[in-house]
Amino acid sequence: MRISLAADERTGVADAVLDALRRRGHEVVLHGALAEDERDDWAWCCEAAARDVAEGRVEQAVVCCWTGTGASIAANKVPGARAALCADTQTAAGARRWNDANVLALSLRATSQAQMEEILDAWFAGAPSDDPADVANVAHLTDIH
Repeated sequence: MRISLAADERTGVADAVLDALRRRGHEVVLHGALAEDERDDWAWCCEAAARDVAEGRVEQAVVCCWTGTGASIAANKVPGARAALCADTQTAAGARRWNDANVLALSLRATSQAQMEEILDAWFAGAPSDDPADVANVAHLTDIH
Protein backbone atom coordinates (compact mmCIF):
# COMPACT_ATOMS: atom_id res chain seq x y z
CA MET A 1 0.00 0.00 0.00
CA ARG A 2 1.17 3.55 -0.68
CA ILE A 3 1.05 5.68 2.49
CA SER A 4 1.96 9.30 3.22
CA LEU A 5 3.77 9.99 6.49
CA ALA A 6 4.04 13.47 7.98
CA ALA A 7 5.76 14.62 11.14
CA ASP A 8 6.58 18.10 12.35
CA GLU A 9 9.78 16.94 14.01
CA ARG A 10 12.20 14.07 13.58
CA THR A 11 11.84 12.11 16.79
CA GLY A 12 12.34 8.48 17.68
CA VAL A 13 8.61 7.86 17.24
CA ALA A 14 8.56 9.47 13.78
CA ASP A 15 11.49 7.34 12.66
CA ALA A 16 9.94 4.24 14.27
CA VAL A 17 6.69 4.77 12.36
CA LEU A 18 8.63 5.13 9.11
CA ASP A 19 10.60 1.95 9.83
CA ALA A 20 7.44 0.04 10.81
CA LEU A 21 5.59 1.07 7.65
CA ARG A 22 8.50 0.06 5.43
CA ARG A 23 8.97 -3.22 7.31
CA ARG A 24 5.29 -3.97 6.65
CA GLY A 25 5.94 -3.57 2.93
CA HIS A 26 4.35 -0.15 2.39
CA GLU A 27 5.69 2.45 0.00
CA VAL A 28 6.01 5.64 2.05
CA VAL A 29 5.72 9.22 0.79
CA LEU A 30 7.41 11.60 3.26
CA HIS A 31 6.34 15.07 4.38
CA GLY A 32 7.49 17.65 6.89
CA ALA A 33 10.57 16.96 8.99
CA LEU A 34 10.94 13.57 7.28
CA ALA A 35 11.30 15.12 3.83
CA GLU A 36 13.93 17.39 2.37
CA ASP A 37 12.91 20.88 1.31
CA GLU A 38 9.42 20.79 2.86
CA ARG A 39 7.96 23.00 5.52
CA ASP A 40 7.89 20.96 8.72
CA ASP A 41 5.21 22.85 10.66
CA TRP A 42 2.39 20.50 11.67
CA ALA A 43 -0.41 22.34 9.86
CA TRP A 44 1.46 22.34 6.54
CA CYS A 45 2.96 18.86 6.56
CA CYS A 46 -0.18 17.14 7.83
CA GLU A 47 -2.28 18.97 5.25
CA ALA A 48 0.10 17.71 2.54
CA ALA A 49 -0.27 14.10 3.68
CA ALA A 50 -4.07 14.39 3.88
CA ARG A 51 -4.17 15.93 0.38
CA ASP A 52 -2.23 12.92 -0.90
CA VAL A 53 -5.08 10.73 0.38
CA ALA A 54 -7.92 12.97 -0.80
CA GLU A 55 -6.40 13.36 -4.26
CA GLY A 56 -5.70 9.64 -4.67
CA ARG A 57 -1.90 9.69 -4.69
CA VAL A 58 -1.86 7.35 -1.67
CA GLU A 59 -4.39 5.05 -0.02
CA GLN A 60 -3.83 6.23 3.56
CA ALA A 61 -1.71 8.57 5.65
CA VAL A 62 -0.15 8.74 9.09
CA VAL A 63 0.28 12.24 10.54
CA CYS A 64 2.21 13.08 13.69
CA CYS A 65 2.82 16.06 15.93
CA TRP A 66 3.69 16.44 19.61
CA THR A 67 0.15 15.70 20.86
CA GLY A 68 -1.37 14.40 17.62
CA THR A 69 -4.23 16.84 18.02
CA GLY A 70 -2.94 19.49 15.61
CA ALA A 71 -2.06 16.79 13.09
CA SER A 72 -5.61 15.45 13.16
CA ILE A 73 -7.15 18.92 12.98
CA ALA A 74 -5.05 19.89 9.96
CA ALA A 75 -5.78 16.62 8.17
CA ASN A 76 -9.51 16.86 8.83
CA LYS A 77 -9.65 20.27 7.15
CA VAL A 78 -8.94 18.54 3.82
CA PRO A 79 -12.17 17.38 2.14
CA GLY A 80 -12.09 13.61 1.73
CA ALA A 81 -9.64 13.04 4.58
CA ARG A 82 -11.02 11.37 7.70
CA ALA A 83 -8.35 11.58 10.39
CA ALA A 84 -8.53 9.83 13.75
CA LEU A 85 -6.22 10.52 16.68
CA CYS A 86 -5.50 7.06 18.08
CA ALA A 87 -3.70 6.31 21.33
CA ASP A 88 -4.80 2.67 21.61
CA THR A 89 -5.78 -0.32 19.52
CA GLN A 90 -9.50 -0.15 20.19
CA THR A 91 -9.71 3.42 18.94
CA ALA A 92 -7.68 2.54 15.83
CA ALA A 93 -9.87 -0.50 15.05
CA GLY A 94 -13.07 1.48 15.63
CA ALA A 95 -11.89 4.41 13.53
CA ARG A 96 -11.27 2.11 10.58
CA ARG A 97 -14.51 0.16 11.05
CA TRP A 98 -17.14 2.76 11.92
CA ASN A 99 -15.59 5.93 10.52
CA ASP A 100 -13.71 4.58 7.48
CA ALA A 101 -10.79 6.68 8.71
CA ASN A 102 -8.07 7.04 6.10
CA VAL A 103 -5.62 9.15 8.11
CA LEU A 104 -4.10 7.92 11.37
CA ALA A 105 -2.92 10.67 13.74
CA LEU A 106 -0.35 9.83 16.40
CA SER A 107 1.24 11.73 19.27
CA LEU A 108 5.03 11.96 19.07
CA ARG A 109 5.11 12.56 22.84
CA ALA A 110 2.73 9.97 24.23
CA THR A 111 3.10 7.02 21.85
CA SER A 112 5.59 4.35 22.84
CA GLN A 113 7.20 2.00 20.34
CA ALA A 114 5.06 -0.90 21.59
CA GLN A 115 1.84 1.15 21.41
CA MET A 116 2.71 2.36 17.92
CA GLU A 117 3.21 -1.20 16.65
CA GLU A 118 -0.08 -2.34 18.22
CA ILE A 119 -1.97 0.67 16.85
CA LEU A 120 -0.59 0.02 13.36
CA ASP A 121 -1.58 -3.66 13.66
CA ALA A 122 -5.15 -2.71 14.55
CA TRP A 123 -5.30 0.04 11.91
CA PHE A 124 -4.17 -2.17 9.04
CA ALA A 125 -6.25 -5.14 10.17
CA GLY A 126 -9.36 -2.96 10.13
CA ALA A 127 -11.76 -2.46 7.28
CA PRO A 128 -14.75 -0.17 6.81
CA SER A 129 -18.11 -1.49 7.98
CA ASP A 130 -20.72 -2.34 5.39
CA ASP A 131 -23.56 -1.74 7.86
CA PRO A 132 -25.97 0.71 6.16
CA ALA A 133 -26.00 3.05 9.18
CA ASP A 134 -22.20 3.25 9.24
CA VAL A 135 -22.02 3.78 5.48
CA ALA A 136 -24.66 6.53 5.73
CA ASN A 137 -22.74 8.30 8.50
CA VAL A 138 -19.50 8.33 6.51
CA ALA A 139 -21.34 9.48 3.37
CA HIS A 140 -22.96 12.32 5.35
CA LEU A 141 -19.53 13.75 6.15
CA THR A 142 -19.30 15.16 2.62
CA ASP A 143 -22.48 17.17 3.31
CA ILE A 144 -21.15 18.87 6.45
CA HIS A 145 -19.77 22.37 5.81
